Amino acid sequence: MITLSIARTLRPALAALALTSAVFLTSGSANAMKIQSVKSPGGIEAWLVEEHGLPLMTMQFGFMGGSSQDPADKSGVANYITAMMDEGAGDIRSADFQEQLEELAAKMRFETGRDTLTGTFQTLTGNREKAGDLLALALAKPRFDGDAMDRIRGQLQATIQFDAKDPDKIAEQAWFETAYPKHPYGNAVHGTTASTTTISGKDLEAYRARVFARDNLKVAVVGDIDAKTLGAFLDKAFGGLAAKAQLNPVAALDPQGGPAQKQIVMDIPQSVAQFGQIGMKRKDPDFIAAYILNYIMGGGGFASRLMDEVREKRGLAYSVYSYIQPLQQSSIYMGGVATKTDGMDKSLEVIRAELTKMAKDGPTDEELADAKQYLTGSYALNFTSSGSIAGQLLGIQMQDLGIDYIETRNSRVEAVTMADMRRVAKKLLHPDQLIVTVVGKGKPGVAQN
Repeated sequence: MITLSIARTLRPALAALALTSAVFLTSGSANAMKIQSVKSPGGIEAWLVEEHGLPLMTMQFGFMGGSSQDPADKSGVANYITAMMDEGAGDIRSADFQEQLEELAAKMRFETGRDTLTGTFQTLTGNREKAGDLLALALAKPRFDGDAMDRIRGQLQATIQFDAKDPDKIAEQAWFETAYPKHPYGNAVHGTTASTTTISGKDLEAYRARVFARDNLKVAVVGDIDAKTLGAFLDKAFGGLAAKAQLNPVAALDPQGGPAQKQIVMDIPQSVAQFGQIGMKRKDPDFIAAYILNYIMGGGGFASRLMDEVREKRGLAYSVYSYIQPLQQSSIYMGGVATKTDGMDKSLEVIRAELTKMAKDGPTDEELADAKQYLTGSYALNFTSSGSIAGQLLGIQMQDLGIDYIETRNSRVEAVTMADMRRVAKKLLHPDQLIVTVVGKGKPGVAQN
């Protein structure tokens, strides 16, 4: 994903406050936070954590949609619009808009994924109203002027061309194209050089009008603002948006089943691979058990089985990992490995063997105990700054997990039993169905395993 900052250079005052805000909650626990559900006079809801120790407010907000709402023949529209949100709005052209943000020491940035488009807004308390006016204009009345479009297009295409030389990104995109053929999830989130050439300001405005809507909005706020003041601010910032989104339907689709392996030839010193299969939806009752299982399998860094078996014991790979990625209309269990070209086949063999072993026997008692201890003990580290707290709250809202999730999350982890783990290991892990994409020296094409 691309992240572009609207205020490219923060003034020293905000920079210092941002640094200070990064540690103002380190001494507290996640459970100690008071999360308020605030509804504005206009009906816009937000979750609020008040913190009046610093004259600073951080807000994160998101719209469902993301790149899955790109037109079929124009991938990259969502990513393009995130890069244009500081390029003028209302009657304010790009340079003046950015100058006003800088004078106010305000910061905004936007990014997109396959299912969501999110934004971050940060302002000093004394400048909140004026900065909020600029945010409202950016969201409801962006300009999309031709000169700015051309300049940003060049930047986006340079990034796309750079990514086209990154073996990890090549392997990942090839995996999604293989797993989701003729589906929005298979398209490049950033678009292609060809597709971005055809995107116009009208395309961006059409996307904004369909996706940026109040019924499609989630908001999280942390900082120096009370509930009543926030209610008025929400209407100022988001009241100009359409009441209802007009999202194009995205078909529910599991990734294509393997086994399949695709080799992409690239003259690089080592090879990289992405491997994956169907995963587990976030609302599945077994998701927490699957999350713990993945930590043990490949999500725990040097504490994981894959790292131990592939790197530490055999010295086959520089890195190996796995993760669960729930999508709105699908879910994948994904992983990656980087190794010497002549070690790739053996690395994949060991990975499949370890997945098979885990599916058959589940984890050990020690692995489960260690995973629970780490996952519960480290959870508070996700709430050490205003930005990280707002990000966690927004993610919980976007996944519809409930306002009490932070309070109940650790107990849900603790409640998982060994019987759960063994059952979920059989349910989740299917190494015989892996799709694998390899980038490096070798013969091109697709080989069935």
